[in-house]
Amino acid sequence: RSWRTKGTIEDDPVIGTNTRGTITFATSGPGTRTTQLFINTNPVGNKVLDKQGFSPIGKVISGMDSIDQINSEYREKPNQGKIQNRGNQYLNEEFPRLSFIQNAKTSLTKEEESSV
Repeated sequence: RSWRTKGTIEDDPVIGTNTRGTITFATSGPGTRTTQLFINTNPVGNKVLDKQGFSPIGKVISGMDSIDQINSEYREKPNQGKIQNRGNQYLNEEFPRLSFIQNAKTSLTKEEESSV
């Protein structure tokens, strides 16, 4: 919740395309990006998102088979305001078969490692 009080995250220019496995911030237009992320799972990618300002910030490098097992039945049904206000209590009550990511790990590229 504390991130909501800090406002939005500055938009990045779109320099890559939204291919399968890319990780992208959700947004509802310019200047509206917060901490919500999504993983592109479409086998042919989501190139249409590039023109809408969705800038990929990362890519799944292993474990996409696990991502493919995430339950997609609820799609866009969860209410963002209720998630922010009630959290997992709301999600567990209204979407009992919802998948949760319990942990994830970030990795630096060789180029990033050399600049540290």
